[in-house]
Amino acid sequence: MSLGDKLLSMGKPFIQGLALAFLFAAGSALADSGLINQLSGDVVYTSGGAAASKARAFMKVREGDRFTVHAGAQVRIVYFQGGRQEAYTGPATLIIGAQASQQQTGAAAQVSQLPAGVPQKIAQTPELIQIARLGRSGGVAVRGAQPAQRLSPQAQAEVRQARQTYDQLRKSAAADDITPELYLYSVLQDHLLYEDMKPVVADMQKRQPANPDVAAMADYVKVKTEK
Repeated sequence: MSLGDKLLSMGKPFIQGLALAFLFAAGSALADSGLINQLSGDVVYTSGGAAASKARAFMKVREGDRFTVHAGAQVRIVYFQGGRQEAYTGPATLIIGAQASQQQTGAAAQVSQLPAGVPQKIAQTPELIQIARLGRSGGVAVRGAQPAQRLSPQAQAEVRQARQTYDQLRKSAAADDITPELYLYSVLQDHLLYEDMKPVVADMQKRQPANPDVAAMADYVKVKTEK
């Protein structure tokens, strides 16, 4: 089930709350190079001719964006094309490219590679957080336990593969890194497997208990599985 299909299943009032955000996202999707999937400390960026702004976890980045990672800060960027993942520790400066950054100053980034298919699911994170923030607010269109999904053989195979990929990601990820959980959450959300999402969000909360986005996703799953 596509992201659009899953939104249709949530009802007209819910769709209206996201319509403008998704229209904007559709118009700018081609310009997005990657996503910040981990951030701590003081990191600022400039995009186009805009003034410098503070970077945020799970924000998308575009080719030409300039980042300044101040001393003691850390940022990690995953590129949608190719799955390259770069982790920087400040002080450092860099310019976002199409599939890799151009580092200007600072120690070399730690580079890793995500498995095929993972970056595309991670790319949905900002929209999934928005869905969670709106969905947890309640209302007849979004509240209440959902009927168990009967998956096609193809969908079952996709979920099995996602769980295997998750296990692979989890083995190499740091204890506080929720990238593996975000990937699996995205796949399970695609198929409306809310009960299966409960242990995923619980694990994310253990790894990042102070993260408000994780709290929103946990509340959303709770709403979707209430009896």
